Amino acid sequence: MYPRLLELGPVSIYTYGLLLATAYLVGLWYAAVRARSRGLDASRVTDLGIYIIISALVGAKLLLVVVEFDHFRRDPAEIWTVLRSGGVFYGGLLLAVGVAFWHMRRHGLPLWTTCDAFAPGIALGQAVGRVGCLMAGCCYGTPTDLPWGVTFTNPLAAANVGTPLDVSLHPAQLYESAAVLAILGILLLAERRRPSFPGRTFWSYLLLYPCARFAIEFYRGDPRGTAFEVLSTSQLVSLLLIPLSIFMLIRLRRSWSPEPTSRESAARAA
Repeated sequence: MYPRLLELGPVSIYTYGLLLATAYLVGLWYAAVRARSRGLDASRVTDLGIYIIISALVGAKLLLVVVEFDHFRRDPAEIWTVLRSGGVFYGGLLLAVGVAFWHMRRHGLPLWTTCDAFAPGIALGQAVGRVGCLMAGCCYGTPTDLPWGVTFTNPLAAANVGTPLDVSLHPAQLYESAAVLAILGILLLAERRRPSFPGRTFWSYLLLYPCARFAIEFYRGDPRGTAFEVLSTSQLVSLLLIPLSIFMLIRLRRSWSPEPTSRESAARAA
């Protein structure tokens, strides 16, 4: 674990910040490649990606403040820690989706085709970003005796995000990184194996990721707020997204009329 990657005089380069920036750039690059292959306006898509990155950063930090409101209310000075925290992923995702829908409608980008272009890029960026969480010690897991448990020892992690030191913990960060890579593979394989109606890749991501996140939350040990004193905030959001995604997949599938070439290809394959 290396929370601080380099120190250049008074300037410190933190591993989490570097990997988070890498995650956004990699995700945006992959989304742009997919968008161009679908005949979308490259400049509009790039602008959209920048809006998504900014809104994701803001939304993640806003939800963190909401989740930890009691903590910040007791010690208002702690609000400045939000600036060096990554925040809550779902907050970033929800605000980014809302801003993206507004931007696409305003500039005439095809809604579901554009969303499909971005969904795998989001998963790819997540996989990179969670490695940054591991390096920083945030989003840590619960104690475990399993052989793949990780033990953090860097005092900087304890000071910044309260990481327990010298305790074997579930590598919850790597669980999520592996899960989203698997989701990425499923999304790309599904696109190749059968004709895809617009919106299927996007809503499939919003179905698969909440399922994985709901399970991984049981292995998280960091404080992140609770709902009804039973579920974490992220588990509650997951439970809301799963039925919504199923509904949208069914609705879009039923309203989709494949092109004649798609029907002919399907007939030949049969």
